Amino acid sequence: MKRWMRCRVAIGLATAIGLAAVLAPAVPAAEITLSYANFPPAPTFPCVQMERWKTEVEKRTAGKVAVNTFPGGTLLGAKEMMDGVIAGQADIGCLCMAYQPGRFVVTNATGLPVGIPDARTGSLVLLDLFNKYKPEEFAKVKVLALFTTAQSNIMSKVPVRSLEDLQGLSLRGSGPAAQILGALGANPVGMPMSDTPEALQKGVIKGLLSSLEVLKDFKFAETCRYVTLIDTVIYPFAVVMNMDRWNSLPADVKQVMEDLIAEQSEWTGVYMDNHVKESVEWSKETYEVEVISLDAAEKARWDERLKPMTDKWIAEAKAKGLPAEEILADIRAAVEKHRK
Repeated sequence: MKRWMRCRVAIGLATAIGLAAVLAPAVPAAEITLSYANFPPAPTFPCVQMERWKTEVEKRTAGKVAVNTFPGGTLLGAKEMMDGVIAGQADIGCLCMAYQPGRFVVTNATGLPVGIPDARTGSLVLLDLFNKYKPEEFAKVKVLALFTTAQSNIMSKVPVRSLEDLQGLSLRGSGPAAQILGALGANPVGMPMSDTPEALQKGVIKGLLSSLEVLKDFKFAETCRYVTLIDTVIYPFAVVMNMDRWNSLPADVKQVMEDLIAEQSEWTGVYMDNHVKESVEWSKETYEVEVISLDAAEKARWDERLKPMTDKWIAEAKAKGLPAEEILADIRAAVEKHRK
């Protein structure tokens, strides 16, 4: 009898669950699915901003759009990103323009030593610069966000307290950072950030010049126990969409993405600045990383060596028919406009 009652209860529950499944309103599937490629690992700031953008787009379109994200170069690598998006291998991609300095001349001007103090300011300056000049190299894509890193500093296996300590030291740097290292007398080694951990482990390089969030994001604090603060250039990034895919989107979805451009750019800069502070403190507490500050006289020696770098960019930009002095003046004006 008890067994029979238990069977009846079980059958009743199963029936109720089945009816609930049939009668429950179905969750509508997304009408539009987009692929978003990124090259660094998931914990890094370009991927954090990617996930934030995905969340906001899906929320603001009420599920009409679904975004599938691909961090860590699983869909496109760092140097393949722009051409891969143009070719339609990904609908959206995040690229660092510093990895291709000859291709992105206008936006890479933000990577010169022009006094950009932080990532928030840099991101808004980069957005202003893009909106004014509409660089030809972005003509085949739709730009969805622009942002920068914080200022670059030296992370190394050995202490760097003076220019003399830097001479001949092999350090990773790309684009303007590589030029800075060369001007300062180091041996710049170009490579994507994703290749840097292995190069450090194998001794190919003794450190790197980059913004300091990578101490935590890439665990560089494990091997680079010294940080030398030189507060120099930033790295510019862009998020771009395949133009045919953009043109295929309905007007309401386009508007959501348009509305996010300035917001996402500034949000990423603020996140980056806060994350740098957090990463430095984590590195000091976890690995006893030593932070070295240069005195005024020593810093002046370093800065003096960097002056020809801007002159070189001006000559190269003019050779491409670009208004080099006007671009630099606009950057400096935008820095003052956005500086907090």
